[in-house]
Amino acid sequence: MYFVVKVTSGQEMIAASIMQNKIASTDVPIYSIMVVEGMRGYIILEAEDEVACRQFITKGKNIRGVLPKPLGEEDVRKLIESKSQPVKIERGDFVELTSGPLKGYEAKVMKVDEAKGTIVVERLDVVVPIALTVKISTAKLVRKVKAEGGAEKPS
Repeated sequence: MYFVVKVTSGQEMIAASIMQNKIASTDVPIYSIMVVEGMRGYIILEAEDEVACRQFITKGKNIRGVLPKPLGEEDVRKLIESKSQPVKIERGDFVELTSGPLKGYEAKVMKVDEAKGTIVVERLDVVVPIALTVKISTAKLVRKVKAEGGAEKPS
């Protein structure tokens, strides 16, 4: 069964690491710990039953409790399925930053590093352009640099 554990928002990885170390030293029937991107303040635990889950998380740092209703396997599958990015961001494209201190600003993509999941951008509304490195997931495509249809110019 899958149980949703409330943790301090932003401390999901730390809480999961503490739980992982605790599993190694106890024989509680906990099978997996999942930190799902986009679920701030929550971790999913796979345990034998609710009693085992509640006993396991007591007195844990950054752990606030367990939600009363367990998740079904189909719900967990929906959460962990990888969602493909429908539009590929390329060099020269214009993007809008969707989070962080630069939220709402438009920028031009100067470099894409898919291995690291980052892009280097320059804001459009500044006098002196400065290269900024941001995560691809925090950028929304506004305009492509060229048409994808490959339309030719009339002569």
